[in-house]
Amino acid sequence: MKTNASPSDASPNYDLIVFCHLRWDFVYQRPQHIISRLAKDYKILVVEEPIGRNANSKALFTRREVSSQIHVCQPPVDNISEIGPFLKKHLKTTDFAVGWFYSAAFVSVMETLEFETVVYDCMDELTLFKGASQQLIEQEEQLLAAADVVYTGGKSLYESKKLRHHNVFCFPSSVDVAHFANEHGSGKVKPADMAPISGPIVGYYGVIDERIDLDLIQKTASKNPETSFVMIGPICKIEESDLPQADNIFYLGMKDYKELPDYLQYFDIAMMPFALNDSTKFISPTKTLEYMSAYKPIISTKIKDVERDYSHCVTLIDDENDFTAALQNPSAGFTAAYTEILANTSWDNTAAKMSLMIKKMIA
Repeated sequence: MKTNASPSDASPNYDLIVFCHLRWDFVYQRPQHIISRLAKDYKILVVEEPIGRNANSKALFTRREVSSQIHVCQPPVDNISEIGPFLKKHLKTTDFAVGWFYSAAFVSVMETLEFETVVYDCMDELTLFKGASQQLIEQEEQLLAAADVVYTGGKSLYESKKLRHHNVFCFPSSVDVAHFANEHGSGKVKPADMAPISGPIVGYYGVIDERIDLDLIQKTASKNPETSFVMIGPICKIEESDLPQADNIFYLGMKDYKELPDYLQYFDIAMMPFALNDSTKFISPTKTLEYMSAYKPIISTKIKDVERDYSHCVTLIDDENDFTAALQNPSAGFTAAYTEILANTSWDNTAAKMSLMIKKMIA
């Protein structure tokens, strides 16, 4: 990627500005999938959370070019409330076709920027996450009042938001089947950090935070010492000291999106060991479909959206005893179910439908 430090007179015109609480270079998920596809129709600026002022340098409008159509800005200000004035100062115009929000924390930008259409793509119930402030709840009320349309990342979120907005549509997270099926990489040598790990391997990848049932992993690993439990992903909002430790539990750190299929192909079973708490009440895990794309047996706790959509092909568990039983008798006959599910979903279709709705509203 190329990074350009650009004063205001060199900044391009953007059609769509995305305000996102997740860094573009963090775990590759819903925002990156959708925005990269919308870039076919829009010149896009992705605005991330502030990085703070550097006393030794001027607060220039610096952008990173993900592609010719997508630029990423990390505003050098101290607070989100300063982002609107910062962008007003450095962009050629303050009037844009679309303002696209992933977090209500950015709602103050609408005091200085204007959008023909405001989209709230609600991928998580951030107000229930660890450390969420009362202010965020109030900010979401403001964003819902201003939004022309609300998209949700799953059915549970849809059922929640449709009670609070008149124009809500459910667009569950989808999947790039070919990527995770690893059609071009199947049979690659096992990644070096997995090579010493003996099977059977039960694997998870994704963010490791308060949504993971750490106690479940600890107890299941203890009951199954011959099984290796592999956790791939960054550790967020919890301490490393909180993580369960055992000779058969392995933490391999964060991997690039393009590397994930090389690890996934060596999972004997894929797991989604989510805790059942406020932070998981409305989640619809993207990795469900990604695991299916590699045709891996899946063991999951009883997340509502997983249970109601995939109980016929995903093994659902309550505790370490259920988990152990599932390890001893992995699901069979899931192949046909996976094939049918995957045939009806793609990020391309999801983004295309979203874009069409926006174009109709603008027109």
